[in-house]
Amino acid sequence: MTEPPTFFHPAAHGFVRAAVAVPRVRIADPAYNAGETVRMLREAAAQGASLVAFPELGLSAYTCDDLFHQRALLDACEAALAAVAEGSLGVGAVAVVGLPLRVRHSLFNCAAVVFDGRILGIVPKTYLPNYAEFYEARQFNPAAHALAGEVTLAGQAVPFGTQLLFEAENLPLLRFHVEICEDVWVPIPPSSYAALAGATVLVNLSASNVTIGKSGYRHQLASLHSARCLAAYLYTSAGTGESTTDLAWDGQALIYEAGDLLAESPRFEPGAHCSFADIDLERLSRERMRQTSFGQSAAVHADEVSRMRTVGFTLPLPAPSALRRTVQRFPYVPAHPATRDERCEEVYLIQVRSLVQRLETSGIGKLVIGVSGGLDSTHALLVAVRAMDDMGLPRSNVLAYTMPGFATSERTLAQARELMAAVGCSAGEIDIRPSSTQMLKDLGHPYAEGQAQYDVTFENVQAGERTSHLFRLANHHGALVLGTGDLSELALGWCTYGVGDHMSHYNVNASVPKTLVKHLVRWVAEKSDARTRQVLEAVLDTEISPELVPSGAAEAGQPAQSTEGTLGPYELHDFALYYTLRFGFAPSKVAYLAWHAWHDAAAGAWPDSPLVARNAYTLAQIKQHLRTFVFRFFQTSQFKRSCVPNAPKVGSGGSLSPRGDWRAPSDAHATTWLAELANIPDQAPDDKELKR
Repeated sequence: MTEPPTFFHPAAHGFVRAAVAVPRVRIADPAYNAGETVRMLREAAAQGASLVAFPELGLSAYTCDDLFHQRALLDACEAALAAVAEGSLGVGAVAVVGLPLRVRHSLFNCAAVVFDGRILGIVPKTYLPNYAEFYEARQFNPAAHALAGEVTLAGQAVPFGTQLLFEAENLPLLRFHVEICEDVWVPIPPSSYAALAGATVLVNLSASNVTIGKSGYRHQLASLHSARCLAAYLYTSAGTGESTTDLAWDGQALIYEAGDLLAESPRFEPGAHCSFADIDLERLSRERMRQTSFGQSAAVHADEVSRMRTVGFTLPLPAPSALRRTVQRFPYVPAHPATRDERCEEVYLIQVRSLVQRLETSGIGKLVIGVSGGLDSTHALLVAVRAMDDMGLPRSNVLAYTMPGFATSERTLAQARELMAAVGCSAGEIDIRPSSTQMLKDLGHPYAEGQAQYDVTFENVQAGERTSHLFRLANHHGALVLGTGDLSELALGWCTYGVGDHMSHYNVNASVPKTLVKHLVRWVAEKSDARTRQVLEAVLDTEISPELVPSGAAEAGQPAQSTEGTLGPYELHDFALYYTLRFGFAPSKVAYLAWHAWHDAAAGAWPDSPLVARNAYTLAQIKQHLRTFVFRFFQTSQFKRSCVPNAPKVGSGGSLSPRGDWRAPSDAHATTWLAELANIPDQAPDDKELKR
């Protein structure tokens, strides 16, 4: 790589494109198979792939059985490997191909790593299955029997062994290791040690025959192994052309990354096929940095790690292309409806059971909660009444109060009243305008003299009055104050510090982002009676607003003050929060991912979901709102997060509690993040300019 990649190049953000290829083979016809391998390698490279994996013994076919003892076949396989090496010259992608190979009078089942006319290394299979339908020990020797650390092939001295790591010297995060089929089915796969030695991509060449249920088990193996190793796992298996004398083949190929499925091939495909995905190498690196036990494990297995040998090569940079990877618009919310419902139920029960635990431990059986008719307090109230159900207490033990102020709309007030009646809690109403007016008068605020000065003091007096009433009501009734503020508000500092909505005795929403709260309320609505469902759907359709500043009649009965009109869209802020908090990505990468997720209004929407927005944002808009997020998150809001009430963590996306995921100084500056953000261009190329 002579020049650094531009902003719109995946490599600039730590991505590398990998492919898993399943060719149609001819049994015992290495010349034909080599031709197909080179053809598929070139096609994959033309689509931007830098690493292409082919099946086990793909140059000969896996089902040769005792033909592997025929010298003519073995000679032809070596010639086929030389042909693949020659065919790789100038292609710009690494190929990993399988073949039988003679080394010092022993035959090994091997994977050859080929790049730009060279054979970079040969990896023998460590574990030979010799049970059920497998008889590999009849033909092959296991890797442990190898006496050579180097072999000569096609006139080249080639490293040989299982401890080889292949590293792109100009892309230091791309370091891969190769193992073969059965190697991943054993308790400690060889690639485990390779991962501890720094391999970010693990490649498995397989010839796994298909039986009922085996596909799902392969998924489990690849998913769990990639998750444990915090690595990408490329798995490709033999397909059409293999002998069906006694076995069947489905040609399954998978790409996993840290437990997440990125790509999967069609099964039982009659022709050759290739599946692609862009692997996030930075994500893998950052996960290993964050999970310090990974480094501890590497130290424990230092002997095995130290045996690894690195083979370096320089990988040319492919042409810029669109990211070949699904980037969910709502990272906190699964896209698939069934998975989303499962997630909502789990989050809801975490909140409920945590609240029950707090009430049982404190010996207090009552809750006080402020209900605004908006989203967050609605969900907190739903959690509160369910907690009472689980404790065998009456829902009337939830003492809910709606407290209209100077800007409360008729819509939200009506929704609050109807919601309290629908769920069966104790319903109260306190008009905070008299006490707020007195406070403003005591402060000498112009509003008390009839002037329409709606400043931060005017807003916070109302927020403080509400919270002050709730705490005194809790004292009076022997109850706990239940907080309602969510993770998104904490991230942006959108809460009134101290005696305001920042404070409570316990908060069930503190690690639930706004986008997920919306889905939780919808999920509860779908399971509720008609009356409750109707009011919950009305809440979902209500503009998010603090309702603290009167500004005339609102359109369509909505609150006059818009939170997102001031802060920007929560869907973008939650996107930025996830990738900033969970992975520590720089603003430029967050913007790059957001652009891929949000620049097309039709992309990223699940058709059965009534909640997945079909908005679209330009790169300039993404940059604008990301600047707001960065400044508020890193510089102006941490002091509020340094003393938040107790709250349960609900997801791996993180929490902002100083006792949990996030410990940060209140005096930090956002200068570094803002400077990095400034390097992002304002205009993106047309989709047609970025080929896929």
